[in-house]
Amino acid sequence: MAAITASMVAELRAKTDAPMMECKKALTEADGDMVKAEELLRVKLGNKAGKAAARITAEGVVTSFIDGANGALLETNCETDFVTKNDSFLALANAAAALVAKHNPADVAALSALPYSQDGFGPTLEDVRRGLIGKIGENMSFRRFKRFAGPAKLAAYLHGTRIGVVVEFDGDEVAAKDVAMHVAAMKPVALTSADVPAELIEKERAVAAGKADEDRKAAEAAGKPVQPAEIVAKRIEGGVQKYLKEVSLFNQPFVKNDKQTVEQMLKAAGTTVKGFTLYVVGEGIEKKVDDFAAEVAAQVAAAKTAA
Repeated sequence: MAAITASMVAELRAKTDAPMMECKKALTEADGDMVKAEELLRVKLGNKAGKAAARITAEGVVTSFIDGANGALLETNCETDFVTKNDSFLALANAAAALVAKHNPADVAALSALPYSQDGFGPTLEDVRRGLIGKIGENMSFRRFKRFAGPAKLAAYLHGTRIGVVVEFDGDEVAAKDVAMHVAAMKPVALTSADVPAELIEKERAVAAGKADEDRKAAEAAGKPVQPAEIVAKRIEGGVQKYLKEVSLFNQPFVKNDKQTVEQMLKAAGTTVKGFTLYVVGEGIEKKVDDFAAEVAAQVAAAKTAA
């Protein structure tokens, strides 16, 4: 029986992206034969062992397309920052944004089925995506998009390639573009305090209540007077109101002139903002960090505990 070393397991895992223990089992069954072990994994795990298809795409770009009152904002992901500078990848992302605006697909699947050819690949956007995965050697995917179709006018701002904003407005285009830049910098979650999602408000209220409880415990431990419940309640509500002002666009100090709010700036410019959409690349995606030594240690520890 061939000895199965950690380096052999690591090599097989790099080839297949299969779980470490599955790699070890396959190597053991294949008596150390790397090719046979890889075949065993592909039979057992199917597409899960396909490396490119399994890798997390937490990098990428945000692209926009505007044609009059029609437009789109799109996030296209890849695995590494290096690929975000690849001309073929960027061409794919920009073309996909234009396709969203022009054809109004219902979802990513519908977008992927639209006609498109690039770099010798086609005839659909999905065919081009698959072709570029093979050509570039990294997974890439269309994560999300939003299409705009009037009647409001549109202004877009891209901060590099990682942050994109589209603002729906009536009035002055310069003011609207300034608001788009402001949104990219300050990242509000809603137009007004009344528009902030209830779950975010409750989360903030829970945080404020937790802080008040910690203050109470600290006062008790120090032998100091504890604030009355009604005062604590006012403190908590005050914290929530402060939060609402900080995260609502119209209440935020304008980035180009913090002496006025965004709402005041818009009023002076005779401009009405009806909505905004903000995309930040990788937002909400859990990045995968490969640390083989740490993973081995964790598996060993788990085995000892089980024993």
